[in-house]
Amino acid sequence: MTPRIALDAMSGDHGPHIIVPAALKVLSQNDDLQLIFVGDEAVLKQELGHQPAKVIQRISITHATQRVEMDDPPSRALRNKRDSSMRIAINLVKEGKADACVSAGNTGALMATARYVLKTLPGIDRPAIITALPNMHGTCTHVLDLGANIDTTPEHLFQFAVMGSVLSQAVDNLPSPRIGLLNIGQEEIKGNERVKEAAKLIASSSNINYIGFVEGDDIYKGTVDVVVCDGFVGNVALKTTEGVAKMISHYVKQSFTQNWLTRLAAIVSLPIINNLRKKIDPRRYNGASLLGLRGIVIKSHGSADVLSFSHAIKEALIEVQKNVPSQIKQQLGILLSERRRIE
Repeated sequence: MTPRIALDAMSGDHGPHIIVPAALKVLSQNDDLQLIFVGDEAVLKQELGHQPAKVIQRISITHATQRVEMDDPPSRALRNKRDSSMRIAINLVKEGKADACVSAGNTGALMATARYVLKTLPGIDRPAIITALPNMHGTCTHVLDLGANIDTTPEHLFQFAVMGSVLSQAVDNLPSPRIGLLNIGQEEIKGNERVKEAAKLIASSSNINYIGFVEGDDIYKGTVDVVVCDGFVGNVALKTTEGVAKMISHYVKQSFTQNWLTRLAAIVSLPIINNLRKKIDPRRYNGASLLGLRGIVIKSHGSADVLSFSHAIKEALIEVQKNVPSQIKQQLGILLSERRRIE
């Protein structure tokens, strides 16, 4: 079956100007892929220009008269923007006309709309946002939740662990991903009661490779494949990471431009600098998945450029090929049945 991905083409800070070339780039790299651009038809046709017939036959446009703005409250997007490119793209997934949706739009509106239209999988109370961050082993660590759920229960954290484990198995081809629960220390006595109770639930599940509590630096050490936390903690960790990366980049640039000697050193070090930049470039890790829905929805960073948005589309393609929602549903069913037998 040929994967079909719907793109919220009017979303993000740059809209079609970035999304169209990113989509064409992914099409050129994947022969077995069809894309549906959702948005203002006239604008999209102009942005597409004249494409070869082999490209045209693999794309289509679905017109939308509205767009969700970055500052639109989720309630406004749900009630007043039913003909937005975001809503229609998600509707295409529900109707089976698309296998996934990718949007660079308002995170709150995207989560609210996706949850309302697609609903959650059986056994999942709340969807969670998950993304990959680079680690010292040259691979990546998946972290969830990153802001969708500020207040969570131990049961929610258990569900996040299941979803994160399934995604890591599918995307990273890991037979038994290592799952860690983010805490203020690795000792069992550390943390609040919610985290301690969640640890008991996760540890009692035989199908989850739970390694215990982990700390923030474990995300980057590569000692764990999936880090589970609530949305408040996860979002703070993510924003802190982005801030530190910008600070390091600032000081490196500043150090290499102080005088002619440092500029000469920069030229000599250029291959090393470029290699480092490539490894930690956040654009290559763009594409956060809204896990727990009855369909695949990928959130791209609002300020994504062509390279960044293309990676979000690739993330959607992988999840479609691996049928991630179905795997989560199956795995959660097994674990819940196991728990009922124990009880």
